[in-house]
Order: sequence, then structure tokens, then C-alpha cells
Amino acid sequence: MTSHQHLIHRSASAQKVIEQAICHSFEQMAFHAYLGLKVKKCCSKEAQIEVAMRPELIGTAVHERLHGGVIATILDAAGGFAICNALVEKFCDETLEQLAARFARVGTVDMRVDYLRQGVGKLFTASGKIIRLGGRIATTQMTLENEDGDMIASGTASYVVS
Repeated sequence: MTSHQHLIHRSASAQKVIEQAICHSFEQMAFHAYLGLKVKKCCSKEAQIEVAMRPELIGTAVHERLHGGVIATILDAAGGFAICNALVEKFCDETLEQLAARFARVGTVDMRVDYLRQGVGKLFTASGKIIRLGGRIATTQMTLENEDGDMIASGTASYVVS
């Protein structure tokens, strides 16, 4: 049993306040706001974010598809957001301020992206799932799909969490 398994979980209302603050903070990060990332799902096992296609996200003028760097960024954001949600559950005794300090230390160590299809669509959903949440390193698996359910890209990433 880890040191955090015996702790009493937050009340439902306290948990909701923390989740709302995390979602708001995620969407307000300058680069996330520029990309138009919006939280779709926020829980300890999986996080989902959405982004609508816009001209600023297109890779070339000839093709109306997401730029590969934008795809990688969205996947990285989904993985990082999943990690933060899992940390909220793992450290259920910490305040929002303590969690915010913990989130500030989360950083991408390594990421692999597999581009499966052209990034064509109007609305894209990225999912991040926790594979392992260790004491120092966490691993996620991410996917990006368009509104038709076509998988555009998948990836795995490791993040420092200590």
C-alpha cells in the first residue's frame, strides 16, 4: 500500500472545484489558448481535449490538413493533461495550491508520434490514457481522431512527475 492509499478522498464538492480549476487553467495556458484546445473529458483514467480546425493550424496552403507539429503538440498536451488528472487522484490529500506546484514540475521526457492519416477534418479529439504513474516518471498513450472517428495519429510519451 502506498502512502496515499490510506488517505480519505476529497469531498465531491472539493473535487469538483479542483477539476474545474485544472480544466480552466489548462485551457488558459497561452499556447493552448492559441491552438484553441478545449477540455472534453477530465478524469483520473483518461483525459480528452478537442480542437477545431482553423487556418492557423494548416500545414501548407495547398492542403487543408493539420500541420504535423500541431498534431504532436495536441498529443503531448493530452498526455500531460492525463498525467495532471491522475496526480489529482494520487495526491488526494493535497490542496489546489500544492497540486499546482506539482503540475509545474511535470515535463515531457520523451515522445513518439505515429502519423497514421492526413489531418483532415473540422473537429479533432485527442485522448490521453495513463499507462503507468510512477514516483518519478509517468507514461501515457495518446490518440488523435477527427469527427468521423478516423484515427489521425497515435503516440506514447514519458513525463517527469517528481
